Amino acid sequence: MTTATHAEYLPVSEDATYTKVIWRLLPFLFICYVCAYLDRVNVSFAKLQMLDDLNMSEAVYGLGAGIFFVGYLMFEVPSNLILLRVGARRWIARIMVTWGLISAAMMFVTTPTMFYVMRFLLGVAEAGFIPAILLYLTYWFPSSRRSKVTALFLTGIPMSGVIGGPLSGWIMESFGGHHGLAGWQWLFLLEGLPTIALGVVAFFFLDDRVSDAKWLSAEEKQIIQRNLENDAAPGRMHSLRDGLLSPRVLLLGLIYFCFTMGLYGVSFWLPSLIKASGVSNTLDIGLLTAVPYAAATIAMILVGQSSDTHGERRWHLALPGLIGAIALCVSITQAHSVVWAMLALTVGTMGVMTTISQFWAVPPAILGGAAAAAGIALANSIGSISGVVSPYLIGWFQTTTGSTGGGILGIAASMILGSILIFLVPASSVNHARQA
Repeated sequence: MTTATHAEYLPVSEDATYTKVIWRLLPFLFICYVCAYLDRVNVSFAKLQMLDDLNMSEAVYGLGAGIFFVGYLMFEVPSNLILLRVGARRWIARIMVTWGLISAAMMFVTTPTMFYVMRFLLGVAEAGFIPAILLYLTYWFPSSRRSKVTALFLTGIPMSGVIGGPLSGWIMESFGGHHGLAGWQWLFLLEGLPTIALGVVAFFFLDDRVSDAKWLSAEEKQIIQRNLENDAAPGRMHSLRDGLLSPRVLLLGLIYFCFTMGLYGVSFWLPSLIKASGVSNTLDIGLLTAVPYAAATIAMILVGQSSDTHGERRWHLALPGLIGAIALCVSITQAHSVVWAMLALTVGTMGVMTTISQFWAVPPAILGGAAAAAGIALANSIGSISGVVSPYLIGWFQTTTGSTGGGILGIAASMILGSILIFLVPASSVNHARQA
C-alpha cells in the first residue's frame, strides 16, 4: 500500500474548506440580498394598484422608481469607506435596519412628492450594501473562486423575482382592503419588516475577518489566508486614489452602466410587460414573473461555474449580454402573444441577470485594499445611474407613444455596447485560472 502525500490531500482539504465557508456565509447573504432587491423593486408590483389609487402617471412612477438611485449614488462610496473603519457586520446590519424601516414606511405615501422623497431616502439607506457584500466576499475567496460565489450571491436578484412575484401578487390580492389599507400598502409593510429582523441577525452572525471565525479550524484559516496572500497580483491597484480616479475603474463603471440598463429595465417593467401581453389578473402576473427569474438563476450559476473552471471572464460576460439584448428585441415583436412574449422575456432576463453576476468577478481581480473598497463602490455608483435612466426612459416612451418598445430597444443597444466595451479590459488582468 502506498502512502498518500500531503500534496495529494491538499486540493480536497481546500475544496472542503471553501465548501464550509460557502455554506456558512452564502445562504444568509443570499437571503439578505433577496430582501434588499425585493424592497427595491416591489414598487413595480405596487404600481399595478398605486398609480390608480393616487392618480399618478407612468412618468411619475418612472421618475420615482429611478430617483432611488440618486440617493444611492450620492452615498455609495462614503458608505463603503466607512465599512473599512467600523467593520462589515456593524455596517451591513445598520444598512439593513434603516432601509427596512424606510421601505415599510412607503405605505404612507399619498402624493408624488412623498413618493419621490421616500424613494430617495430608501436609496440613501441602502447605499453601500451591494459593494459591502462584494468587498466582504474578497475577504474570504480568491479570484479563481470568486465568479461562482458571486453568482450564487447575486442569484438573489432573480430569486427575489421567483419568490417576490407570487408573494407580492398574493399579498396585494389577499390583504387589499383589510383594516382600511390598500393591497400595495400591505405589500410595502409586510416585505419591509423581515429586512429589519435580518439586519439585527447580521450583527451577531457575520465575522469581520477570517481570524474572527470561530467556526473555522486553525488549518482552515491558514488555507484561506494563504490563498488570499497568493492572490495579490503584482499589477493590482491598492490605493484609494486608484480606486477613485483610475481610467480602468471608470471604464468598468461605464460597462456596468450598460448592463444595468437591462437589469433595471427588466426589474421595474417585467410585470407591466407581461400584463401588456394579455394577462390581467395580478396573481397570475406574479406567478408568470417568476418564470424568467427562475431560468435566470440557473443560467447565472452555470455560467459562473464555467467562468471559474476555464479562468475566463470577458466572453462569459459578453455573450450573455448579446443574447439578452437580442431576446429583448424579439419580445417587442411578440408583445401581444403571451407564450412567445414570455419565451423572449425569459431568455432576455437570463442574459441580463447573468451579465450582472459575471461583471462582479472583474473589479476585484484588478483592485485590492482601499482601491477595492472605493473602486467597487464607484463602479457600482456609475452603473446605478442607469437605475434613474432606464425606468424613466421606458416610462417616457410608454406615456408619449403608448408602447414600451422604444425604451426596450434603447436598453438592448446599451447591453450590446457593454458587451463590446468589456474587451477593452486586458484579458491578462482579469482571467485567473485556479492553480492545483
